[in-house]
Amino acid sequence: MPGSPLHVPVLRWYAANARDLPWRRPGTTTWGVLVSEVMLQQTPAARVAPVYGDWLARWPRPVDLAEVGPDEAIRAWGRLGYPRRALRLHQAAVTIRDRHAGDVPRSYVELLALPGVGAYTAAAVVTFGFGARHAVLDTNVRRVLARAVGGQALPGPALTRTEQHRAADLVPDDPADAAAWAVAVMELGALVCRAQAPACTRCPIQAGCAWFLAGRPAYAGPRRSPQRFAGTDREARGRLLARIRESAVPVPAAALTPLWPDPVQRARALNALITDGLVEPVGGGFGLPR
Repeated sequence: MPGSPLHVPVLRWYAANARDLPWRRPGTTTWGVLVSEVMLQQTPAARVAPVYGDWLARWPRPVDLAEVGPDEAIRAWGRLGYPRRALRLHQAAVTIRDRHAGDVPRSYVELLALPGVGAYTAAAVVTFGFGARHAVLDTNVRRVLARAVGGQALPGPALTRTEQHRAADLVPDDPADAAAWAVAVMELGALVCRAQAPACTRCPIQAGCAWFLAGRPAYAGPRRSPQRFAGTDREARGRLLARIRESAVPVPAAALTPLWPDPVQRARALNALITDGLVEPVGGGFGLPR
């Protein structure tokens, strides 16, 4: 059973308030968990849900995705953003087919070795996919624990050992409780303990939250640099890739000019897409990798 004073109120709150998200439903495969975790990186759940459903309907197993070209994965990714994730997910599917007999590996270490899988994603898959006992630390969890336990408004930009130890100490002993706790704290951070305008009056652990009891002091740590999008190389890459992705044939270089008039930035964006493996030069134009 849960042992921390935080466990019971958070788990009860989650049972009554959890969103109905497709990757949380009974019957979700471990492959479905992996796909959802990759898609959810830096992308809101509302945007992920429809793409996730279409993706798994088309490729319900890793081997199904591995049998098609990376161009199909990039096209199916659509406008989720950070399209290298589609390429890495395709590469992970090929690795799973070739090295793991088509089954998502069960161990944290083997998951970490898959393309595009980092510490958080590996922890999430072993926890939600296999029911293992593991600390799962995403941005929402870090924020909830920084406030409730550390008394800080926000965690710092980089994950620290203190945070890792704090999260590990709070994982319930029972694996089933551990998985429930992990997703419940994530949901609390997403819906209540938000970065901006936290809804403390609706928080199930307000009475024991160190940050709230201290008067909600302002964040005093290293400042995060805001991520600008308009006019950046990232925006340029997105526009160019969208045009190439939508075409069944290579797109002539001249057809890309109106999409981003600055020739230096346009060339830099194209070179970055090629370096990332998202685009290939074909004749005098550009297409998706095959």
